[in-house]
Amino acid sequence: MRYSLLQSTLVVFLLIPIRLLSQLAGEEALGSQSYENFERPEACGASCHVDFYQQWKQAMMSQAYTHHWDEIEYFKLAIPHAEKDPKVAGVKAGCNGCHSPMAFLANDIPPPKPEAKSRANESVNCDICHTVTGFKGDVPHNFNFISQPGRVKYGPREGIVSPAHETRKSDFHKSADLCGTCHNEMDPYGLWVKSTHLEWKEGPYAKEGVPCQKCHMTYAPGRSASMAVESPDVAQHLFHGAHDIGKVRGTVEVRIHPDIRELEPGERVKFTAALFNQKTGHKFPTGSAEERMLWLHVVAKDAKGNEFHLPVDKKGFTGEEYTIAANTLAYQDMGIPLDIPDFKGVQRDGVPEGDRIYRLPYLDPQGRMTIMQWNTASFGPDYRIGPRETKLETYTWKIPETAAPGPMTITATLNYQKLPTPIAEFLGVPMEEAEIIEVGQHFTTITILP
Repeated sequence: MRYSLLQSTLVVFLLIPIRLLSQLAGEEALGSQSYENFERPEACGASCHVDFYQQWKQAMMSQAYTHHWDEIEYFKLAIPHAEKDPKVAGVKAGCNGCHSPMAFLANDIPPPKPEAKSRANESVNCDICHTVTGFKGDVPHNFNFISQPGRVKYGPREGIVSPAHETRKSDFHKSADLCGTCHNEMDPYGLWVKSTHLEWKEGPYAKEGVPCQKCHMTYAPGRSASMAVESPDVAQHLFHGAHDIGKVRGTVEVRIHPDIRELEPGERVKFTAALFNQKTGHKFPTGSAEERMLWLHVVAKDAKGNEFHLPVDKKGFTGEEYTIAANTLAYQDMGIPLDIPDFKGVQRDGVPEGDRIYRLPYLDPQGRMTIMQWNTASFGPDYRIGPRETKLETYTWKIPETAAPGPMTITATLNYQKLPTPIAEFLGVPMEEAEIIEVGQHFTTITILP
């Protein structure tokens, strides 16, 4: 009887940690799992989920750890900075909570570099998302998802039968909160340095019941697995966003018009550009907003082909200097992880001076613009374009005396970059990360009188 009681006590003792482990989330989940607890994505894509696997392989979900800029940012900037400054020490492990969740959960910190081809390279794989059961806390953020790897796989459908695993319906997988566990991030200074989910929640799409999945996992007729029955609304695993040219193009509609159509050289004309965000359910740009560039470039071309660049009119709001391209230096705090004393910084914008930039400036503890989101102690003005928001810009311009008589075309082009060119050049990031993508363009005409 005494032996039986001892057995029962041991069973209860052992069950408690297992139950508690299954509810760990965020920083407390570090080291709570092992790589072996998770299926490899190849196992999912070999015969059952072939199409989803191929979609995932070309999406950023499969490259969150191996992507060239993320590797450089983590190993060149984040880790050295974390090892020097106790305030930001948590980013050494924490970056992996979203970029390589298995490595984080297995306490493989820092993970081997991508060239080692470890399981950290699986980034956000199939089993990570399909074994999440919810999140812990009031707001989804900082990888506070609850991970319960095992034979049960969770998804939005009911009554699915699989020969490979058990299935269970999960309303959480239809919720924007799932996305928010990684697409909201609070930094060591208590600031929301990523707030895509929160921006959505404050905007019109959340009020209309349109979650992230409706746009980033679009629905189409098909099969969720090779042996499944046809369904009218299978969620595609495309995850297209900031790194997808097709998703970026057309996000914002651009229109421009003058206040007068016929002028002589020396006279003034005012052009008004209207930018309407008709596509995103959050602000644009969003996510890693400290490194995104979105700017409006306006040029005039006269009848002889001479081009003139038009700078934007100032509006006079506090911090506006961050939103108008200038030949100035920034990002001096990179000198800390790079061991460059008294680092002067690099060119802030890398786009034509006088162009309007739609950005949220991240400022370091010394009040300087930073590219290192974990070192953000304050923000400048948020001049991004909100969902269904229209921003108006004016360009008051004196027609040059050298302008040729005849028709003059004024073109407004909205451009986007994932990373400023000066940062890419300085850190040795492949220039595809600084590729300039045309979001939208429009032109109008005036006549220059002889």
